[in-house]
Amino acid sequence: MDRQRLHARLVERFEADQDVARIVAREATDLADRGVYEADFDESLGVEIVITNLADAPDGSTLAERWNWWLGALELSHGAYQRFRVRPDVV
Repeated sequence: MDRQRLHARLVERFEADQDVARIVAREATDLADRGVYEADFDESLGVEIVITNLADAPDGSTLAERWNWWLGALELSHGAYQRFRVRPDVV
């Protein structure tokens, strides 16, 4: 996972705050490093996978809400994703 590239794409695609994009990019990198996504889907977690899935979140969602929405879906279908959520009280 290229954290800097993901950060830039998050800011560009979702007009996200720099700090929130940094937090989401860090969590995505941690998720990729843990290998949880790769074990569940037989492919490495990459920048475009993250962007595509966050784009599917409900319209009007903030970046943090989009991230947590996607992780919630992953948690329901596969488990072990809860720990990568972004705390809303932090962002």
